[in-house]
Amino acid sequence: MSGRTERRSPKRFCQETLPCPSSRSPRTWGSLLSLFTRTWCWPTGLLGTQEGKTWRGCLGSEQMRTGPLEIRNLDTIFSFPGGESLRGFILVTVLVEKAAVPGIKALVQAVNAILQPSPDSLLQALQRLRVSIQDITGALGQMHDYVNPDVFYSVIRIFLSGWKDNPALPVGLVYEGVSKEPLSYSGGSAAQSTILHAFDEFLGVRHSKESADFLHRMRDYMPPSHRAFVEEICRAPSLRTHVLSSGNGQLLTAYNQCVESLAALRTYHLALVTKYLITAPSKAKARRTSHLPRPPQALEERGTGGSAVVSFLKSVRDKTLEALLHPSG
Repeated sequence: MSGRTERRSPKRFCQETLPCPSSRSPRTWGSLLSLFTRTWCWPTGLLGTQEGKTWRGCLGSEQMRTGPLEIRNLDTIFSFPGGESLRGFILVTVLVEKAAVPGIKALVQAVNAILQPSPDSLLQALQRLRVSIQDITGALGQMHDYVNPDVFYSVIRIFLSGWKDNPALPVGLVYEGVSKEPLSYSGGSAAQSTILHAFDEFLGVRHSKESADFLHRMRDYMPPSHRAFVEEICRAPSLRTHVLSSGNGQLLTAYNQCVESLAALRTYHLALVTKYLITAPSKAKARRTSHLPRPPQALEERGTGGSAVVSFLKSVRDKTLEALLHPSG
């Protein structure tokens, strides 16, 4: 031993992460990787998003058949390993975003109602927002019907995970033909969705510094127009201040119902994550007969975006409840 610290080299997708068939030389794989990274990075540059596997990328991966927007009328346009569970995961996620559409529209109505002002319109908007949040929770529940926990944990999660805050890839990944230095990007995460960011900003939910830093970093993976929308909601007049100063008991109740519904959604999400990321591996170990591959141990108890997922989700849920308003006097 010379006493020198060995520098850990970044993973190269063609030589270490993917198996190289004997009929192909490493040079050929390097050329293919270069073509892949340039093809991947070019559109992400145009779209203004990061070059990782993003939440929005998953949502753009489905096609519509004839009929209402339901899983039976949707299908994916690409496939990773995971079969029907992957298909279900992507399509349920699409339905979650669909359920949020009335809520996003309600935010716009509510901001206009504050500016006018119009208490009746604001009350209606808050009621619509509450129903939308509850519908999101209902849509999310379809994960139980379409996604096998073993398949998600052992297969799908590996392809959703990125190479930032990922102990399995501590120094990142080389994008051949794009950068000589290793790059680090987060994997696809629900925290990259515009929905909860917009709801938090509108309702005045304030998260801990650690959680807020992670959430703000996830905004880099949103399309620019989505980031701009969240920032516009942030700059809008404070709903909390307006409700408190109005002395309107109906508005205060409607506001608190929105906050409670958002906290209930986060509690439900936490239960799902516990089932698919925490309970699934212990059950797989107990059976010891699964045909599925064992994922890297470094990914255990981490979300696909790289967060320590349980503590993060508990924190954002608890901070949501802290936003509840209490009538003065």
